[in-house]
Amino acid sequence: MNKRQKFFSEYQYNNFLKEHDEVISFFKTNTFQSDSPEEEATLRATHFKQLALDKLFATYTAGEEISALTPLLEDLIVKYETRQAKLAEYQKIPDISPLAINDWPDEYEECVQVIGFCVLLHRTDLLQRFVTLIDGAGYAGDDTLYEDLLIKLLPNRHDVDQWFHDVYSSLIRAIYADSKEDASKHLKKYCNQWYSAFKQAPWHDTHLQGENGNYVGYWAIEAGAVAFLYGVDDSKIDHMVYPKDLVEYARNYKGDIGSQINRIVAGEACSKTGYWFSPAQANSRRHFQQGEIMPSFKESKWGDTLWYWSGEV
Repeated sequence: MNKRQKFFSEYQYNNFLKEHDEVISFFKTNTFQSDSPEEEATLRATHFKQLALDKLFATYTAGEEISALTPLLEDLIVKYETRQAKLAEYQKIPDISPLAINDWPDEYEECVQVIGFCVLLHRTDLLQRFVTLIDGAGYAGDDTLYEDLLIKLLPNRHDVDQWFHDVYSSLIRAIYADSKEDASKHLKKYCNQWYSAFKQAPWHDTHLQGENGNYVGYWAIEAGAVAFLYGVDDSKIDHMVYPKDLVEYARNYKGDIGSQINRIVAGEACSKTGYWFSPAQANSRRHFQQGEIMPSFKESKWGDTLWYWSGEV
């Protein structure tokens, strides 16, 4: 077991997997205590969403291969869709969000963590499905970081200069820094203060519960997504919460076996028709035809020009 955080043991991981399967089996024939079928369905959907999220984190923290995360992320997005549907029925609010990202910093954090996983695993399709749930509640165009994590990959996003929670100020400054060095400093500062900023989160300090506790990892996945999307130099970031190998996976991703290449160096021919973006320049997302030569931004302060697949629309 090549674990990615020191607080997670092989015993904890195996115990988590065992209990995860036992809970799923238990609720095949049991129900949550509730006052109505709609409330029970909401409680069930919420619990199973959390199980799926915890499994994604536990798998990454335990040191499993990055490729093992993709099916877990697919399952998690389904769980968010189910939670939204059941919550909407129970609350009688059709477009209710599965996460109250403006009110609760830990729910906002969960939102950008999931977005970060979609970005770094190159699953724009899952990203669109997840963001549709959040946008539907009226959150589109309200928060800088939320929009900046989406604008290079999804069409019709917003340029906005306000955000819900102060904890993200350093990460936002990393995006808009005037120099490569300043961007790295802001990213490092964000990672350094990340854990202490979430003292009220239900997962905070779970590593102190011992081997039978609820700890599955502490990860600022959104920091890695920003570094990837905006070409931030993370070579000097060594903080425990920063998902460095996940970022490297994103940077070196060439697509699934047998698929067309999803990463192209400037000067090479476009491998498939659609939209592409480059961390080497802001607002770089544009449409290319297959065979078209990918351009270079020679004056970029971010280094070599690499192009990443951004979808067909």
